[in-house]
Amino acid sequence: MQIIVTHSRLSRPRVLNVPTWGLFAGLLLAGASLLMLVGAGYHLVMLKGVREGWPVVNQILAPFSRAEFAQRDRYLRENLDAMAAKVGELQAKLVKLDSMGERVSGLAGLKPDDFRALDREPLAERPVSALKSGQGGPYVRMAVPSLDELNRSLGTLDQSADRSSDVFTLIESRLLEARLLSLMVPSSAPVDGPAASGFGFRIDPFTGLGALHTGLDFPALPGTPIVAAAGGLVVSAQTHPTYGQLVEIDHGNRLVTRYAHASKLLVRAGDLVRRGQEIALVGSSGRSTGPHLHFEVLVDGAPQNPAKFLAPGSNPSGPLAAVGLPGRRR
Repeated sequence: MQIIVTHSRLSRPRVLNVPTWGLFAGLLLAGASLLMLVGAGYHLVMLKGVREGWPVVNQILAPFSRAEFAQRDRYLRENLDAMAAKVGELQAKLVKLDSMGERVSGLAGLKPDDFRALDREPLAERPVSALKSGQGGPYVRMAVPSLDELNRSLGTLDQSADRSSDVFTLIESRLLEARLLSLMVPSSAPVDGPAASGFGFRIDPFTGLGALHTGLDFPALPGTPIVAAAGGLVVSAQTHPTYGQLVEIDHGNRLVTRYAHASKLLVRAGDLVRRGQEIALVGSSGRSTGPHLHFEVLVDGAPQNPAKFLAPGSNPSGPLAAVGLPGRRR
């Protein structure tokens, strides 16, 4: 293809030989450049229109914006629903941990209200210096976590709550086991009032000779209730030549208690009794000089000093456990 170029300053026209493919390449390059310029101008105009809120631009972009907003809203709603479900599960676990903490603190002898008071410290009771002191420092903007980071944090909290629940369950089990064992130890006084004769050697009231007193004697009026010093199984409830009307309770761990000289038995062999349950009434049956309760504690069949088992608040023997004093005995 030939292109003839003429000009007044030229003495003769110039002829340019341009191949056909070159002409098409030039046209394509010019068209592409024109499209790029038009696209850039359209983009700049649209950006400016969106920023400044041109009505025409808003009408053109409204369908695309609504679709984008709808997709974003659907994505956020799905993630928020999932997070709300996780938060609900965590709240249920925290409520479970709170109730379990109350049970554990109760088993441990602690008051949950004492711990809650620490979280409800009134603002007025805080130091004045903490309320009126100056504050300052550089401003560091707190980073807003993404949805993925929030999901990971919720997952970590969920695992931590599960571990804490397992630990609380183990502690509660151990504390309950210890409490059950303590309930099987005869630490409660079987009769209200002090003991008149302690464990050890003393003068026998019948023979006048020295003899071992194998328990504690609690003087009381006839008919006074006798209660179990601990929970256990009644293994014997019958009349004995020496002990009179006698109740024997097995508390496990090779530990047995005896309640002698009763006027009436309120339980039978095979009954399960709890601590503090009435099992007999005070009397003077058997080898006795007057109405009283003879109380014994045996470990592996060997008599032990009951004062070592009775709790300090319910130990009625006092110094009688170490010193043998005359008094009613079996």
